[in-house]
Amino acid sequence: MNLVLGIDGGGTSCRAAVATADGRILGRAKSGAANIRTDLTGARSSIVEAARRAFADAGLDPDLIARTPAVLGLAGSNVGTYRQQLEAILPFSQSVVESDAAIALEGALGPDDGAIVILGTGTAYMMRRAGAVRTVGGWGFLVGDQGSGARIGRDLLEQTLLAYDGTRPSSPLTQALLTVFRGDPQDVVEFTTNAKPGDFGGFAPMVFDHAEKGDIVAQFILTRAVADIEASLGVLGLKDSEPLCLLGGLAALYATRLSPEYRARLRQPLQDALGGAVSMAVRRFATGEAAHG
Repeated sequence: MNLVLGIDGGGTSCRAAVATADGRILGRAKSGAANIRTDLTGARSSIVEAARRAFADAGLDPDLIARTPAVLGLAGSNVGTYRQQLEAILPFSQSVVESDAAIALEGALGPDDGAIVILGTGTAYMMRRAGAVRTVGGWGFLVGDQGSGARIGRDLLEQTLLAYDGTRPSSPLTQALLTVFRGDPQDVVEFTTNAKPGDFGGFAPMVFDHAEKGDIVAQFILTRAVADIEASLGVLGLKDSEPLCLLGGLAALYATRLSPEYRARLRQPLQDALGGAVSMAVRRFATGEAAHG
């Protein structure tokens, strides 16, 4: 049986799907975080584990992994040499590592023009017009990813410490966050010592929940996040007829907060990023398109 693998890896989780050469998905599975810039070794482990689980879900022998080619869309692959390092140590017969935005664009739009925004643990923007692709953002948690779950969580920790010091207003949200850390601001700081983007992102739902209740700190954080998102969308310069797809775990939470001009462009994606990875794998490996890896 000719098989292909699609992998979608981000700062929170890694998903895998094994499919036939014509794109029919046989099994799916999920594992841990797979941002290759944050933790290359850990990401590889998550990728392999997700692939093994997907084969098991399909009722297939996991030993077939070594004979199966894969397309992987991974956070952190757009900078440095992480992509090449990972391709060299993966167990698949052929491995092509793309950015998480690339597989998301493929899944959301198929061959059509338009733009996507990934709003999850990280953020990234990508637009395709007449075959030309432009990417904005995706620079990672420390120097980018504005509006992401990780940055929202980080902002919450910052605002909580500022409120504790009395330099910014406190609110039910900052009080709730401090309670998580047993009321001790030193525990907040200690948490940040080894926290990864997904750890910060775990606090993002608190911000959205409290914003719905009118919490001033939550609204401050999200107002700034929406402004950052729309600034990046503005750089893409979408034309009137070009659709916009919001993707990622925070997409639905942001959709109602965007300005009317962007809400009017919103379209449902054709399929998710994992489906995009499978489609790319079929095109590269099952239809004879040149592959590398």
